[in-house]
Amino acid sequence: MTLHAHTAGAVRPIRPRLWPLALSLAALSLALPLGAQQQRAQTVPRQPVDGASPLVGTAPLDRQDLIGNAPPPGEPLYSGITSPGARLPHSATEAAPVNVNLELSYPTGVPTPYHYPNPTMFAFTGGGGSSYGGRAEPMIMPVVGDWTVPPVYTAASYDKSRETASPGYYAVHLDTFRTQVELTATARTSLMRFTFPESQRANVILNLRRKGGQVEVVDARTIRGMSASDGAKERSEDGPYFVAEFSKPFAALGTFSSNQQHVGWGIGDKDVAPDRRSVSGQHAGAYVTFHTKAGEQVLVKLAHGHSYAEAEQRLRAESKGWDFDGVRAQARQVWARLFDRVQISGGTPQQRRMFYSTLFQSFASPRLVAHKGERFTDRNGKVQVAQHDRYGPVPFWDTGRNQIVLMMLLEPDVVQDVMRSELEMARERGYMNTSFHGDHAIFLYNGARQRDIDFDYADAYTYLRRNATDPAGPRGYLEEYDRQGWISDIVPEGNPSPPYAGGKAGADKTLEYAWDDHALADYAQAMGKRDDAQLFSRRASNYRNVFDASVGFMRGKTADGQWISPFDPGEPYYNFMMKEASGWSTVWLVPHDVQGLMQLLGGREAFNRKLDAFFSTPYAPKGICRDCTGMIGQYVHGNQPDQHAPYLYAWSGQPWKTQALVRQILRDMYGSDASGNGYAGMDDQGATSSWYVLSAMGFYPVDPSSPDYIIGSPLFDAAKLRMGNGKLLEVVARNNSEANRYIQSATLNGKPWTKPWFSHKDIANGGRFEFVMGPAPNQDWGSAPGAAPPSMSQAPVGSEG
Repeated sequence: MTLHAHTAGAVRPIRPRLWPLALSLAALSLALPLGAQQQRAQTVPRQPVDGASPLVGTAPLDRQDLIGNAPPPGEPLYSGITSPGARLPHSATEAAPVNVNLELSYPTGVPTPYHYPNPTMFAFTGGGGSSYGGRAEPMIMPVVGDWTVPPVYTAASYDKSRETASPGYYAVHLDTFRTQVELTATARTSLMRFTFPESQRANVILNLRRKGGQVEVVDARTIRGMSASDGAKERSEDGPYFVAEFSKPFAALGTFSSNQQHVGWGIGDKDVAPDRRSVSGQHAGAYVTFHTKAGEQVLVKLAHGHSYAEAEQRLRAESKGWDFDGVRAQARQVWARLFDRVQISGGTPQQRRMFYSTLFQSFASPRLVAHKGERFTDRNGKVQVAQHDRYGPVPFWDTGRNQIVLMMLLEPDVVQDVMRSELEMARERGYMNTSFHGDHAIFLYNGARQRDIDFDYADAYTYLRRNATDPAGPRGYLEEYDRQGWISDIVPEGNPSPPYAGGKAGADKTLEYAWDDHALADYAQAMGKRDDAQLFSRRASNYRNVFDASVGFMRGKTADGQWISPFDPGEPYYNFMMKEASGWSTVWLVPHDVQGLMQLLGGREAFNRKLDAFFSTPYAPKGICRDCTGMIGQYVHGNQPDQHAPYLYAWSGQPWKTQALVRQILRDMYGSDASGNGYAGMDDQGATSSWYVLSAMGFYPVDPSSPDYIIGSPLFDAAKLRMGNGKLLEVVARNNSEANRYIQSATLNGKPWTKPWFSHKDIANGGRFEFVMGPAPNQDWGSAPGAAPPSMSQAPVGSEG
């Protein structure tokens, strides 16, 4: 997760309590989650798009056994950090509600603007922002009567029962102001519709955020401005300029700003001037007033750009008139074309709702920068004309684990443009983009190559190799990693245990780089670079250098090669040895060589005992990891590092445990709260959502750089996936139910299938998987040593454990 999470307190060793997992998983509760129980009877959606709710992912889970020890006192519990706003797939522009006053609150580790439980609305945004919309500008709020200068926004209460959201549309009724708000969007513009009561003081307040900038009332219908907060970290791909046009002329106007440097009554000085048309400073903004009749509508359309001219051009191109319903219908149709590629049947109404809702959130990233032929500003600030659809950076540490594979299945044409965009950005900055931690761009390129997506792969190799070999590049501590095969950590003086967030995450970085190197070795071999392939193959085994056999975990080392002590595998570290994870979570982070990890842990039987303990040892750390929610023993579904772990039983001959765990996670970690919208941890721009979509269809890419998918337990009676190449992949589960979660037998295209995995080549031209399901594990299916998925290390011949 790309956020801050800290730990606190001393460590306490945990004694693993082994759990006879096969029996326990077979006896898991079959009760429907609370959220599903509370879902009222639903009519069958007319189309798949009608089954999606963008509100899914905006709420936290509410069962204490799933939450662990988060959050710290005085902080909100993590939700999925998703947005219910109106947007198109991969769009950088979103019209979204803001019910968190980020400037006067203590939010979660990222500036998410919306948290489902919050009862008041502060504003709406129509821009982009960075990874999360809390930095989007300007803030726009309809207010009837009195209003206050931000950051003390004039809030309105609203009724949750009257809040609605669907792909490309959001609506809410502000009870305080008796005003209905509706939002929709095009690729580059936002459109808002305010339905006011009768009033001589129907206002719209528009302002920039704390860093401010300039705002100007241009004429009787137009406001424009430029944000001063367009620094490198907060840059929106949309650009810092905006133009907002209104559907009717203002009856009155003025501008305002606030001074946060000189604190007045705890708020700061304010400067409000009626009839003044321009202002600069913190929270620079304008207010405009309308005289409205009951039910009268005022519309606002908004676009951003790297200049006023560019913003105006986007408005003219995409939002020529004031046809809100037409724009909404167009947005819905764009989503419908994508959703129609995946058809499901069976399951409960809540499961179907969750499937299409997570599919919606799966396409939050990467974000479109410019359509082919449009002008855009590159990473060096130069204006270019897009030769293809240009996308912003992929959040590789998050969505690189799963969502990019979902895109390869559904949108290979988009993946081509994403790869072109990443390659162009590499040329602009000299290196491939990384994301937060690790490297992982190789997952995109090698995964696409393995799935026969057309691209000039040799052209990208130069930059992928440079990332992995240039100590001045984006791989942190690369010289140390290359020289000794592992990355050390500095033990903080007087505080060797959590909390400590200033470390190098050396053990985890070693694991992530080894994973990258394995993928790069495969890529180099395909490019005919044999020497490079040998180099990266050797480095792919570096994960062994941070495995401490005396404790059975990956563990940090000091610069002199000594194991860091004390060490508690149950403590959730942030940057000390591990990355947003505990030793329990991190030990499994060898997706490219599960067989080699199994050998380190003592063979199949020992590996299974370790996995069983992982999913059964109680989570009881003293340190608090804010986004570590969604607990099954030590497993944390709310964060990325161990989300692949439930599928590892496919290598160790017990795939029925994967089947039970996948069903448990699908049931408990998504929508099991009272609202039916809850997520564990956070979505991280589509990562956690993609886990649901793929797993519900019955398979998951443990290593996205490989062509292989690990079979879980199909949630629906049938799922039909129309892949981007036009071929149809069908997954049919016979005798399927909440109780019948175990695979008894399987066929692919009518022929018996006895492996708990398949390769992309098996379904590249379409295919039909049929699974016969039952209430008890079939311990023979998929359990033979020879049925295990591929791994960098080969299983010993005839080995059973």
